[in-house]
Amino acid sequence: MKIIDAHLHIFPPDAHTNAMAAKVGHENSVEHLRKVYGELGYVHGVVMGNRSLDPEAHDYPPDLFHYCVGLDSFLMDRGRRVIPDLAEKVEANLKRENCCGVKLYPGYNRIWLTDPMYEPVYELAARYDKPVAVHMGLTAFPGASLKYCHPMALDEAAADHRHTRFVMCHFGYPFFETSCAVLEKNPNVAVDLSGLLEGPLDLPRFLCEQQDHLGGMRTWLNSILKWDDVMYGTDWPIVNLGNYVKFMQWLIPEKHWEKVFFANANRIYGLGLQ
Repeated sequence: MKIIDAHLHIFPPDAHTNAMAAKVGHENSVEHLRKVYGELGYVHGVVMGNRSLDPEAHDYPPDLFHYCVGLDSFLMDRGRRVIPDLAEKVEANLKRENCCGVKLYPGYNRIWLTDPMYEPVYELAARYDKPVAVHMGLTAFPGASLKYCHPMALDEAAADHRHTRFVMCHFGYPFFETSCAVLEKNPNVAVDLSGLLEGPLDLPRFLCEQQDHLGGMRTWLNSILKWDDVMYGTDWPIVNLGNYVKFMQWLIPEKHWEKVFFANANRIYGLGLQ
């Protein structure tokens, strides 16, 4: 089975990110990812960009990765910094073949997805036919604000920008019912299933202990029958890549594996893989 990881991060080596990867049994390096990808059947990944709008800062092996240019909290000083020439800088990335979209972090920046500052970003994404991926649901630290990254916020942006394609990252965890309603209602919205686990764990025990909660997610996904719009993703380096494949195989009906693990991301992000 071929696998595309539709949501990961590549961080420069430092004590924090190295420890994060080591905690889940990995090394924080592209060389390590290439090795593990080969062992597990991963053929490509979509890097969610952090910390720079400079195209040259996103220099990833083209056979292994595409990327989404990101407007993260470091870049925007948690919403307090206005980015000069934002549209021009985003477009400089979207013009690149290896840039397959834009990533927004509204909960961390405390900016509504309907804020006028995003209008040129949505217009550019529509013009280049590349999706806008949005962090939805729980955040990595309590200083962020959930109301900006609740799935209902994405519903409004998607309804107002019908020609722009959006990706609801992390399936809006834990707001699964609302996430499914937004996905079912809006034909221009897809989801990735990244970041639903974190850290080292005993997967069989975890699935047993959490089967009611996780079974609810599976029930909602099955109820709306939108499997063409669901993508596998990990949020690496916070998860073990092998464990995450097994988790998703438990969650997703086998008849949909080829779509969710490979075909949907290939189409939605325009990766052009065979």
